[in-house]
Amino acid sequence: MSCSTSPAETGLPADIQEKIHNHPCYSEGAHHHYARIHVAVAPACNIQCNYCNRKYDCSNESRPGVTSERLTPEESAKKVMFVGGEVQRMSVLGIAGPGDALANPERTFETFRLVREKAPDLKLCLSTNGLELPTFVDEMVKYDIDHVTVTINTVDTTGEIGSKIYPWIFYENKRIYGKKASQILLERQLEGMKKCVDNGILIKANSVLIPGINDHHIAEVSKRLKEIGVFLHNIMPIISEPEHGTRFGLDGIKSATDQEQMAAQEACGVDMKLMQHCRQCRADAVGLIGEDRGAEFTKDKFAEMSFDSLEDHYDLSARQAAQSKIEEFRSVLDQANERVRKEKEELSSTGETILVAVTTAGEGMINQHFGSVKEFLVYEAGDQGIRFIHHRKVEQEYCAGPDGGNPLDPIIEKLKDCKIVLTAKIGGCPQDDLSAAGLIADMSYAYQPIEASVLKAARKQFGLSEELEVN
Repeated sequence: MSCSTSPAETGLPADIQEKIHNHPCYSEGAHHHYARIHVAVAPACNIQCNYCNRKYDCSNESRPGVTSERLTPEESAKKVMFVGGEVQRMSVLGIAGPGDALANPERTFETFRLVREKAPDLKLCLSTNGLELPTFVDEMVKYDIDHVTVTINTVDTTGEIGSKIYPWIFYENKRIYGKKASQILLERQLEGMKKCVDNGILIKANSVLIPGINDHHIAEVSKRLKEIGVFLHNIMPIISEPEHGTRFGLDGIKSATDQEQMAAQEACGVDMKLMQHCRQCRADAVGLIGEDRGAEFTKDKFAEMSFDSLEDHYDLSARQAAQSKIEEFRSVLDQANERVRKEKEELSSTGETILVAVTTAGEGMINQHFGSVKEFLVYEAGDQGIRFIHHRKVEQEYCAGPDGGNPLDPIIEKLKDCKIVLTAKIGGCPQDDLSAAGLIADMSYAYQPIEASVLKAARKQFGLSEELEVN
């Protein structure tokens, strides 16, 4: 398979580029093209988080949504092989719950053993709160698990902040409470992450942004992560609707706004490479990041199939051919977007930038109708370049909006700080309503590469020629 390296990945060592180039969580470019599968094989957890309700998926790797089916290791391996035959762009298997992967080590590593044997082309990942991470790094090396996500919400050594997030941990066969629990958890997280880095395992650190609890502290977390050698920092807004039944939700802790998340990312981006395309996936997610095809692949589809028949279905040669075509397309796309991505200080010759929202169904193209959008990608753009900020979900698609009100109102609220919406198609009525709210809806870049189009649209807004002059 050829290895397309996006501009955002240039400058990294070749071995790191190889590890991330088709990993949709670790590579901003890859997430448009490659799919992942999470298998719900790890039900138990060894800590309690105030943003988690054990009836549901753990916020360690996600909300929204429950785990529809819990699987045995053998069922998980069968599901991976079945889905891999159906979704040839699937490149990654992750174990993200619904509890903690390393609180269920037998199930977790038996699943990895089977999948490494039956589907050798997949990258293997796990997500953990880090309490047992130091114990199992050698086991992860054994199965070539070279991507690990650790949720770390504070680096406060006093335990003051952590005690507000974690009521208790279960460690060395006993339940520990309060500040002491938080201190032990932090010590184990830092020890485990350092051991992973020393063994060549890439770490993505998740931090849940909790207004009034750790929002003022996230930048300190980022600095400490950089010191350890963590590869990527993902700052996720807490999801705390009361109906989810979490402690924070019931106590009225509000989720961070898009603008608060952007401010936290801005504060941390000085010190760390940030993941800005996270979707807080379910523990049984299937498909591209931002889509969930899990409901298509229920246990009844594959449980009775033999491994021999699943091996034929998986068809490793066909998968490799399909992914080679993806790499060819990525190469063409990167050429179209060449010189577009910039660091913040390089975006504008005047200091003026705008936010541009994009509708996309994947493939790095502006290829989705405004009326069917469930989320927007948001970019900051100047006259010299662009940078991806994050995605913004909407509660309902415009065409499926509630009765008795303008279905565009919540979308306008989501995009209130944006200037332009680039979309494949939009009707006259919503286009007029967006215009009245100060948003320009532009269809002239339909089915064109996202990043190059964002820069062209911004330059047009600034009254400049669309094409960036070559120096």
